Amino acid sequence: MKLKGKVAVVTGGARDIGQAICIKLAKEGAKVVVNYYGSKKDSEETLAAIKAIGGEGIAVQADVTKQADIDNMVAKTKEAFGGKVDILVNNAGGLFARKTVEEIDEDYYNLVMNVNLKGTVFVTQAFKPLMGNGGTIINLASQAGRDGGGPGSAIYAASKGAVMTLTRNWAKELGPQGIRINAVCPGMIATKFHDDFTKDEVRAKVAGNTPLRREGQAEEVADLVAYLAGPESTFMTGNNVDINGGLAFS
Repeated sequence: MKLKGKVAVVTGGARDIGQAICIKLAKEGAKVVVNYYGSKKDSEETLAAIKAIGGEGIAVQADVTKQADIDNMVAKTKEAFGGKVDILVNNAGGLFARKTVEEIDEDYYNLVMNVNLKGTVFVTQAFKPLMGNGGTIINLASQAGRDGGGPGSAIYAASKGAVMTLTRNWAKELGPQGIRINAVCPGMIATKFHDDFTKDEVRAKVAGNTPLRREGQAEEVADLVAYLAGPESTFMTGNNVDINGGLAFS
């Protein structure tokens, strides 16, 4: 219960890595705001899992690319848990499709960049006034931000690279205010993301080339997020931490 009494907000918290993060933070004692966009059923399952372990949480629907939705999420958080947020996890994001350089259009570019980067910027901006000394922010970046990603993921990789750079910059800005910010860079994690966008043979090849010879699990990413949110990492800020089974090193 290292996070007992803390309030955590997790964007995109209804399923996959986001769901695992919500449950892990709740296990450590945090009260959790589970943000979702279209996954209402998944958000209800996440809340049920939190309550099953004796935790507290609320689910808030919000599109992280829309300021009005973000402001409503802040208001719902204050209403449920008061005026202080200790942990913010900017997890909402997506690839949405694999597109070659010839196939990228303006709508696709805006969708990917807005969800992955704009959402991180404006959610952080909105919740920062609720975070005092000792607050911590964890962004979800990606191995793709380091190595450029697989075929057709150029805009996704660019957006995650931007999140990594944002993390480094804001560490300098927020550090004097007592707020830490780090990012997690997952490699191949067994989630719906890869179920939807990565062929089975590609996944098998990547797993075979990984020193640990497997894909990662969402719970392993959640464990790292909880570490970065907790008291053992209080001298860490501005880091982009790899979790990829040894496939790539920073």
